[in-house]
Amino acid sequence: MPPKKNKKEGESEDKFMRAARFGRVKNDLSMGFVGLPNVGKSTLTNILAGANHAEAANYPFCTIDPNKVKAIVPDQKFKYLANTYKPSSVVPAVLTIVDIAGLIKGASEGAGLGNAFLSHIAAVDGIFHLVRAFESDEIVHVDDSVDAIRDLETIQSELCLKDKETLTKVIEKEKERIRKEKGIARSADVPLGETFQSAYDKCAKLIDSNTPVQTYEDFTMGEVDEIRNFGLITTKPQIYVVNMSKKSFLRKGNKWLPKIQEWVNSHGGGQIIPMSCEFEQELMDLQDDKEGINAYIQECEDEVKKMGLSGPGFAVKSVVPRLIRSGRQSLCLQSFYTAGPKEVRAWTIMKGTAAPQAAGVIHTDFERGFIKAEVANFDDFKALHKGEASMAKVKEAGKYRQEGKTYIFQEGDICVFMHNVTASKKK
Repeated sequence: MPPKKNKKEGESEDKFMRAARFGRVKNDLSMGFVGLPNVGKSTLTNILAGANHAEAANYPFCTIDPNKVKAIVPDQKFKYLANTYKPSSVVPAVLTIVDIAGLIKGASEGAGLGNAFLSHIAAVDGIFHLVRAFESDEIVHVDDSVDAIRDLETIQSELCLKDKETLTKVIEKEKERIRKEKGIARSADVPLGETFQSAYDKCAKLIDSNTPVQTYEDFTMGEVDEIRNFGLITTKPQIYVVNMSKKSFLRKGNKWLPKIQEWVNSHGGGQIIPMSCEFEQELMDLQDDKEGINAYIQECEDEVKKMGLSGPGFAVKSVVPRLIRSGRQSLCLQSFYTAGPKEVRAWTIMKGTAAPQAAGVIHTDFERGFIKAEVANFDDFKALHKGEASMAKVKEAGKYRQEGKTYIFQEGDICVFMHNVTASKKK
């Protein structure tokens, strides 16, 4: 049996499952950075990737095509397995991040490079909504002044306007389908299905109030199935990322954060992650200098003390791991592991994936000929293996299980799949 979740974990998981319910059921989902020009999207994409993949420049449309990178998922369990088995090959899980060029007011009507960029947003599975909350004379703001709430309104309005346009097409397409199916004349009223109509009405009401559709909790399963086919941008899971100055980040606040929290709460709610590209860039520039990193962190901690701030809440550390994990969690992705002397690998699956489909991520033959999965929970392995790079002690303790086709994989499962596929006989 899988380990039980505590109530808090279950509530958090339910929240993310609700947010991802309209998405594609795939293991290679992506998050896209959305925001106005010059808010830090390309810089942060570079940082998440750990390399300068995007041409970060002080020009509103420097990212014309969406820049796609792979961010390694920070994973202490994977690291522990790699250190234990010391294999010749280690393959971590990754999260695909897409840097989408900046939107501006009027993008839904084609302003700037609006239509192209909105199609790029439609192509990703989740959104990092990056908002600027720092002043700088060197980095121009597309609207000539910093106003985080105005910027949030601009982006949300453009996304909702695009969805409003989409809804108009959706209802016309549905009416046309019913006309053909039932032979109804164009001049006659078309009776829409009850579930379709209620799904449409709820979405229209949310969009008219500038609220993302994905924040609404009371859709029925039938309505969710209908909405999946609508193709709305605001059904995507969304995380608000606030880019502050280094000084504001160190003191854990500035004048915009409370206002941003209030705005988000009034627009359906959502996760907010404050961070600083300035701090993260300076830290990443030292990534090959361990002593330099320690000295930089110490310098920042001394600066925090000079502000009269102390305690765990003012610890100085990178937010990059949290960003990657939050993006992955919002897409309802998780890892299971295969571990041995040749390779330790983290495989990405969606929460709720059954054993045969998890096996299919490794190879389609594993799913087709699935017999069973031999599974150990990571925590059991860590507690029992006594330094050995093997499952022997776990088996002795009775914690090595055999699971069948109905088993739902849990985060951190370590497994071996048994399968049998024979070539089909020629007739």
